[in-house]
Amino acid sequence: MGGVTAQDLGNTAHDLSLWSLFLQADWIVKLVMIGLLFASIWVWAVVFEKVVALRRVNRAADAFEDRFWSGGSLDELYRTEGEKPTHPMAAVFAAAMREWRRSAGRIAGSDLAATGLKERIDRSMGVAIQREMDRLERWMIFLASVGSIAPFIGLFGTVWGIMNSFAAIAGMQNTNLAVVAPGIAEALFATAIGLVAAIPAVLAYNKLSSDLARFAGRLEGFASEFGGILSRQTETAAAGVADAPAPVPAAG
Repeated sequence: MGGVTAQDLGNTAHDLSLWSLFLQADWIVKLVMIGLLFASIWVWAVVFEKVVALRRVNRAADAFEDRFWSGGSLDELYRTEGEKPTHPMAAVFAAAMREWRRSAGRIAGSDLAATGLKERIDRSMGVAIQREMDRLERWMIFLASVGSIAPFIGLFGTVWGIMNSFAAIAGMQNTNLAVVAPGIAEALFATAIGLVAAIPAVLAYNKLSSDLARFAGRLEGFASEFGGILSRQTETAAAGVADAPAPVPAAG
């Protein structure tokens, strides 16, 4: 194994700065440290992106729900927001409205057709929710992975560094603490970097998972309420005259 030599240990016995520890490290330990530093930076980038995205979709959902429950025509709301949805709740609304507009005109006088339409609307909203949540949850597996494996990668760097240091110490035949300390500190530095990457990743994953689950519940609640509105409209249409035009749904 290359890296620290007996002469290096003697010359740098008292230089324990972080930069010096990195420079003194074996090339494998350096690769471990660099990889963990990049992982830590990426963790913070993902956390920032998720926090911003969750705030944005929650604000958009608030504004959309205000318009939805304002008592206006949902057909008009579909024209303004549903045709090209820009946030998850609008996408769920659009999925249900598209299915309604395709099928509602064929359900008059048919309870069986009305039941089938309700099932298709519910399925469409379920698929839309899953698709939107998959987009929001992108990179969450990365946070979980870093939180789980970064300490072990750092530990690998530490074990490798200690083995390398002990080999150099054995060649030097000197166990003085001033000689031993730099090699041990260099090795432990890898574990420290692993913890620096892992701890924020675990904390962020837990917090973001809770926020994402709360937003998924919000979408499911909206889908349930909107499904109820369309179900009432469907029952009304099914009880009407065959081939009668489908009513335009309205909130409430």
